[in-house]
Amino acid sequence: MQTIPKIDPRRDVLVVIDVQNDFCPGGALAVTDGDAVVPAINTLADRFEHLVLTQDWHPPGHRSFASSHPGRAPFETIELEYGPQTLWPDHCVQGTTGAALHEGLDATRAELVMRKGFRPDIDSYSAFYENDRASPTGLAGYLRERGFARVFFCGLATDYCVAWSALDARRLHFDAVVLLDACRAIDLGGSLERALAAMREAGVGLMQGSELR
Repeated sequence: MQTIPKIDPRRDVLVVIDVQNDFCPGGALAVTDGDAVVPAINTLADRFEHLVLTQDWHPPGHRSFASSHPGRAPFETIELEYGPQTLWPDHCVQGTTGAALHEGLDATRAELVMRKGFRPDIDSYSAFYENDRASPTGLAGYLRERGFARVFFCGLATDYCVAWSALDARRLHFDAVVLLDACRAIDLGGSLERALAAMREAGVGLMQGSELR
């Protein structure tokens, strides 16, 4: 039986992944029911002393956009030098309304807003590394210098940016917990079940935010 953790204000941090307009209903890469995470995350944020947000922040013409590859369509997969790359609709373009944080998200107490995916030639799912798995974002160093040992994740989308972030947290020797009721998934071709299985195998805690003590 999984032990329900008690929030420790000295060592715990809540990392909210990519709750942006383009990932919510009506956005360019909308996650089904994506905006439903907003009230759940706001409730969680009130319970944590430390809060970090991430923001997808692509330049126009980013290499992960299907529009950058003539003849290709969104959700196709191509091979790049760093591995398979899903091609996406243009989304979260720097400075656009779509890239903005959802207006209902209470970011007042965020101690860091970390932008990722700004390198034109490399996509970025994880909050810790670009998809080449070699270019760090700097988040790990920030968390260590602040003394955080356990990272709770929520946001969009469960099977991509949330899962990749949680898996990298484990590889970097942080304790990691994903709060599933404050996440929503894209679920491309069974990607959600694969992500959940990978997280379980890596020792990521999977629970409901409502269960936190």
